[in-house]
Amino acid sequence: MATLGFVGLGIMGKPMVGHLLAGGHTVNVYNLIPEPVKEMAAKGAIACGSCKEVAAKSDIVIIMVPDTPDVEAVIFGKDGLSEGLKKGAIVVDMSSISPIATKEFAQKLAKQDVKMLDAPVSGGQVGAEQATLSIMVGGDQDVFDKIKPIFDLMGKKVVYIGGNGDGQTCKVANQIVVGGTLQTISEALLFAAKAGADPAKVREALLGGFAQSKILEVHGERMIKRTFKPGFRIRLQQKDLNNALQSARSMGLSLPATALAQELFNSVAANEGGSELDHSALVLALEKMANFQVAKG
Repeated sequence: MATLGFVGLGIMGKPMVGHLLAGGHTVNVYNLIPEPVKEMAAKGAIACGSCKEVAAKSDIVIIMVPDTPDVEAVIFGKDGLSEGLKKGAIVVDMSSISPIATKEFAQKLAKQDVKMLDAPVSGGQVGAEQATLSIMVGGDQDVFDKIKPIFDLMGKKVVYIGGNGDGQTCKVANQIVVGGTLQTISEALLFAAKAGADPAKVREALLGGFAQSKILEVHGERMIKRTFKPGFRIRLQQKDLNNALQSARSMGLSLPATALAQELFNSVAANEGGSELDHSALVLALEKMANFQVAKG
């Protein structure tokens, strides 16, 4: 088996490393905060002191960090992966970042004879824990074929999209759908509650019809029960929609529904601690405008 490296041991990264270890792989790990490194080392991973050390010890390095600047720092910063990568190594970025930046990173790594895949995921913390993530992959087909057995340890649905950056483009499209759906479900449940209907009963009925969706099932329940402890934080949804809006502007494309959803997320984030709430808390912005809560029924 190839020796793996993994950088980024947050709520997603830790369970993903656990699945790789369970699959029999040697995994070299690094994280800016040392505690998760110790935690994963106790489970069989090999602790490293820098990204450079991870790269020097690994054939394939997976990255799972929050945003574009973080990925750039991991790869090209001081003691970054690029200082330790071997020729022929593969970098797999499973973060959700800018498609434009991803293409630039892949081109720079190619000059070192290093291949790159962008492989962002959907499914959140639960998907990471249960190895049911949806993984959307961009890069060379032959590199994807080589890495797919590794993806299969972490995800349930793995789809090859196309060249470098196409995986990130797919994730941006995913987040456009998620953001817009959260907005419309919030509006529907608020409408029902304000009209005097029981929103829980309305949700139950909608789940049996054409409006059924995973977001209505999971996040609709969170809106009704007021359980906004994160699975996926608003600040991360804001980041993803910002990637969507920036990319759209570069193509001369207008995304009005996405822009409106982003403004609603911005409104919730502006309140104390709002950016750390689950993205289902978008409903709070609409409730504030209506001065009425979905949960009141």
